[in-house]
Amino acid sequence: MYKIIKNQKLNDEVFLMEVYAPEIAVVIKPGQFIILRVDEKGERVPFTMNSVDLQLGSVTIIYQVVGATTIKMSRMRNGEFLQDFVGPLGKPTPVGDAKRICVVGGGLGASIAYAVGSAFYRDGLDVTSIIGFRNKDLIILEEEIINNSTKSIIMTDDGSNGNKGNVCVPLNKWLADGIRWDLVIAIGPIIMMKFVSLATKPYNIKTLVSMNTLMIDGTGMCGGCRVKVGDNYYHSCVDGPDFDGHLVDFDEAIKRGIRFKTQEIAAKENLLSCGDADGK
Repeated sequence: MYKIIKNQKLNDEVFLMEVYAPEIAVVIKPGQFIILRVDEKGERVPFTMNSVDLQLGSVTIIYQVVGATTIKMSRMRNGEFLQDFVGPLGKPTPVGDAKRICVVGGGLGASIAYAVGSAFYRDGLDVTSIIGFRNKDLIILEEEIINNSTKSIIMTDDGSNGNKGNVCVPLNKWLADGIRWDLVIAIGPIIMMKFVSLATKPYNIKTLVSMNTLMIDGTGMCGGCRVKVGDNYYHSCVDGPDFDGHLVDFDEAIKRGIRFKTQEIAAKENLLSCGDADGK
């Protein structure tokens, strides 16, 4: 079992959980993920790594409270234990020989974008970060993103932080102004990644998108995370989660992503109406 060092509420929707897992902390890389179970009857849920603390031997994930498992996680206290915490899984985000990178993150994808961007920034690369949230109250990791980017901007859909618009607003403007990167990495809602890829394609800028939202069992056996890239199908959990954004069939991915929505809603409603074993 794996001890929870910290389970911190970042805003009304998002929590940060730090877990003691030294054997994972020393080998996990940006872009890779873990799978956890809250208890022995819990579902297996994938979460991409946000950060590691090698001195403490911990791995941090950031999660949004949207379903039955994340509701249970949000109720856990420091010092309690997770049943399973397995990783690293998937492949690290490949940077190749890129020197100038633009990392685009939307919503909860900001935590993964930060993990990827900050790692490359510490390696001496030029990193531009474009991060988007619905409003200023949902912004997370703002200071960390600013301090680990060569250039950064945080957008809000309603403009409540002073920068109104989605992530494609500054992206399109900077591209039109002649700014170029060797690589663009987009992490967030599938529809956001689709439009980021459409924006970069006319400029022939290599673009990676993280298809981690499709993952289910994390081993490739269930087939639920299949993603069409060009003429081929891949498993997001073992072949990815990063793929060529100019080749991904986003429309099919969107349909696949909502396939189990009914079951997810039912599980959440059951938990909220009945409570858990502790009556919480």
